[in-house]
Amino acid sequence: MLPADDHARRTERGAGGALKRLPVDGPFGFMTLVERDGAIVALEWGGRAEGRPDAVLVEAKRQLEQYFAKKRTAFDLPLAPDGSADERRLWQRMTKIPYGQTATYGDLARELGQVAREVGQACGRNPIPIIVPCHRVVGSDGALTGYSAPGGIEVKRRLLQFEGALLL
Repeated sequence: MLPADDHARRTERGAGGALKRLPVDGPFGFMTLVERDGAIVALEWGGRAEGRPDAVLVEAKRQLEQYFAKKRTAFDLPLAPDGSADERRLWQRMTKIPYGQTATYGDLARELGQVAREVGQACGRNPIPIIVPCHRVVGSDGALTGYSAPGGIEVKRRLLQFEGALLL
């Protein structure tokens, strides 16, 4: 199953209004922003356009393009990822990891009262990669482990290099 298909199924099962999708072509591959009820609910790898884009999708695309052009280091968008309360707390915390820096699974787990494995699994289920920067979470020894994009760890490495967090 393609990651985009998995993310699409998860976003479609949530409650609320109709989903709208807007494609974005960036240096890390083709992606699709997904919006429901005025908030971004997913950023899918691959995907497709659907529905007429509204102001939230247009603004999210603009902010992603600024990020790709190195003119933005943080996002200011309404987000509503579908997940458990613990997952949503982690995803919210990940948005606070500064551009060009990393945090470890263990540090986040201790801070949130979870175990590192749970943090890793929740990172893997993050429906809004890049905007919710799960690529900034690494192993305690700095190791890069898993990433949802086609190309996996290599895309994570490229994102960290892009931000200057990884100099290799």
